[in-house]
Amino acid sequence: MSAIIEESRRAEGVSPPDGGSPDDARSTEGLTPSARQMPVVSGDSLLARLLADQQQLTAVEEFARQYDGDELPAQSRFYKSLIPASLPGPGQQYAFEVDLDRCSGCKACVTACHSLNGLDHNETWRDVGMLIGGTTELPVLQHVTTACHHCLEPGCMSACPVDAYEKDPITGIVKHLDDQCFGCQYCTLACPYDVPKYHSGLGIVRKCDMCSDRLAHGEAPACVQACPHEAIAIRIVSRAQVVEDCEANTFLPAAPEPQITLPTTSYKSKKVFPRNLLPVDFHSVSAQHPHWPLIVMLVLTQLSVGAFLVGLGLERLLSDELIAAIRPLHSLNALAFGLLALGASTLHLGRPQYAWRAVIGLRHSWLSREIVVFGAFAGAAVLYAVGNWFGFESLGLGPFVHDAVGWSVGAFGLVGVFCSVMIYAFTQRAFWSFPLTATRFALTTALLGIATTWVTLLALAVINNGPVTRLLVRRGDLVCEGLMIVTSLKLAFEAMVFRHLLRKQTTPLKRSALLMTGPLARWTQARFACGVLGGILLPMVLRSLIGDVAPSSPAMLIATAVMVNICLIGELLERYLFFAAVASPRMPGSLRP
Repeated sequence: MSAIIEESRRAEGVSPPDGGSPDDARSTEGLTPSARQMPVVSGDSLLARLLADQQQLTAVEEFARQYDGDELPAQSRFYKSLIPASLPGPGQQYAFEVDLDRCSGCKACVTACHSLNGLDHNETWRDVGMLIGGTTELPVLQHVTTACHHCLEPGCMSACPVDAYEKDPITGIVKHLDDQCFGCQYCTLACPYDVPKYHSGLGIVRKCDMCSDRLAHGEAPACVQACPHEAIAIRIVSRAQVVEDCEANTFLPAAPEPQITLPTTSYKSKKVFPRNLLPVDFHSVSAQHPHWPLIVMLVLTQLSVGAFLVGLGLERLLSDELIAAIRPLHSLNALAFGLLALGASTLHLGRPQYAWRAVIGLRHSWLSREIVVFGAFAGAAVLYAVGNWFGFESLGLGPFVHDAVGWSVGAFGLVGVFCSVMIYAFTQRAFWSFPLTATRFALTTALLGIATTWVTLLALAVINNGPVTRLLVRRGDLVCEGLMIVTSLKLAFEAMVFRHLLRKQTTPLKRSALLMTGPLARWTQARFACGVLGGILLPMVLRSLIGDVAPSSPAMLIATAVMVNICLIGELLERYLFFAAVASPRMPGSLRP
């Protein structure tokens, strides 16, 4: 072998080690003694590659060298069995594993997560709750620690309009990109497990990322390292197995349905839990955050869409003279409410300066679609209102263009309302189901559209417009009757939720009914009072005044102003209950006020 090496040196012009330069000596620093004794061979010859391969340490040797040299984290000997030794393979990902038999509810994991991530006083990314059940003779109390489940199909990622979430293709960890977030908070509604937390000071949402930076360097996440009982571990799971487990609904007692997002966290126990094991806060109800900017936006966009649709419908029933008199003011009135609604929506953003990012998630987010469609609605409505005010003919446009723009406004408006419905139906909360939400939004659109049209007609009558005055005298009763019918239908539909109070089982809709008759009772009473007064009694009074009192009389003006404002307030109250009375799904927790 030495002869072959010497032959190779002479052939390649390499000096032997004894005659080497100081640079050659320095090049061997840091090598093992056996490596230093090996001959130095330059070039890209087969012999050079073979000798280089012999100097590479195996994974076991490398680990032993690091361990002997104190290069591993100081606490690794305590948690090295709780984290994977390798990256997930194809069809696998990281996941939390919780041993319920070991969890004592000490909340060391909560404290460690809070400290490591620098969270605010009331901010938590990991929580500890309780499950209770059993009998008086043999009660059962089980502590449960929960955090982000890094789902296979994360609801937060699908809902986000700015793509502020990403799922690592190798580890499966769902990360939140703080710099990308603009604080719309839609992910907090879309996550069934109440994981993303909104930080009002920063104007963004934040969540657990499984301490991915620590895992990347072979160190355990804060919660895993802090748990004194080793109740939390990081495991590699098969994604196909997760799907099968979620299909069998073996996630956790009384937790939200795992089929929604396919959570990967596994909870194991050797105990046989009683069938009545439920979260300690299962029977408690608490009002949810109302999101006032969204309340105003939803009500006013539906008012604007309804006003345009009612106006377009009237154009098919009235004479050209009446249409020419009504169009300019009515389209301008409807446009004003629509623009006000879009302006109010930006107040819900934690960082409104980045509102333009909302179009990024158009492929998968209903919120992005709603924003884009209502933007198109606003643009078409502006063109329609300007054309009606100055005359399409004066702009060189014919009747066909006028009709096309008008019906495009109506079409964009309807699609926008549909997107609004899907935003909440996507969350799969019972109170926000598609049939219930679609019926609410459609009736609000019709109710406020009729009320706004009545205001336009009365305003034109006050301006001494003869044809409109005659229209009110002849057909005003039909407008009042239409408003009364729609309001009656809407109030009856909203009251249907109270039938769930008769059910013995505590369902999400029963929780909503309990909220509306308990903590939110005054809001509920005010909503139905405004609905009856503004949508039924006052239209009845106006109907009786038509024909006997001039449209421009003080009595008619006062009754109309009061009616429209009370109808609007009633719908705002209804939308408040829509948000505040929804039963919010969450993981087992502690009793909350």
